Amino acid sequence: MPFYRDHIYPQLVNMTGDPKPIRDVRRRIIPWAQGIVLEISAGSGINFVHYDPSRVSKLYALEPNPGMIRLAERKQRLTGLDVEFLDLPGERIPLEDRAVDTVVSTFTLCTIPGVMEAIQGIARVLRPGGKFIFFELGLSPDPQVRRWQQWWEPFHHRMFEGLYLTRDIPSLITHGGFRIEQVEAGYLAPFPKSWTHCYWGTALRQS
Repeated sequence: MPFYRDHIYPQLVNMTGDPKPIRDVRRRIIPWAQGIVLEISAGSGINFVHYDPSRVSKLYALEPNPGMIRLAERKQRLTGLDVEFLDLPGERIPLEDRAVDTVVSTFTLCTIPGVMEAIQGIARVLRPGGKFIFFELGLSPDPQVRRWQQWWEPFHHRMFEGLYLTRDIPSLITHGGFRIEQVEAGYLAPFPKSWTHCYWGTALRQS
C-alpha cells in the first residue's frame, strides 16, 4: 500500500516513535557517533538532534521512504549537521568499503527484511576500529513474554512496515561479523512488555 507507506506511516512513526524512555536512550548513545557517520533507515530524522555537530563531520542518512525523507529534511535544517540523504534501503549501502567511522541503527535491524545482508554491509563500510551503535526491539529472555511477542508479531509486522519483535539482536550482530563491545537490555515500559523489550549498545567489526 504505497499511500500508507509513503504518507500515513511516516506521520505515525513521527508522532509515536519517540516516547521519553526511548528518547532517554537516544540521548545517551547517539552522541557517541563521530567522524563520518552512516545512519541506516534514518526515518524521520528523529536522531538528528542528538548528534554532536562538533564530533560529526558528515552524516549519510540512508532512507528509502520519501515521506520519511521529507520529515527528516525539516529536522536537518534545525541542526548544524552536514547531511546527505541516500534514498536506498538498508540492505543496499551505496558507499565504498571502509568509508565511515560510525554506523548508527535505531529500530532498523528489528524491521529490515534482509537483516544479515544489512549487518554485513555495515561491517563492509566501517573503517578498522569503527563503531556500530545500535538500539533495537528484540527477543525477550522471559519465555512468557516471548509467547506474547510471537502472538503480537503478525500485527506489528503489518502495522509498522515489517517490524519483528522476536529477533535475537545480539546474536544477529555477532553472526554478521561484529564483536559486541557493550550491550544493555530491558523493558522500556512495564506494559505491554512484549512490545518494549530492547537492546542497545555498541559493537566493533571483527578483524
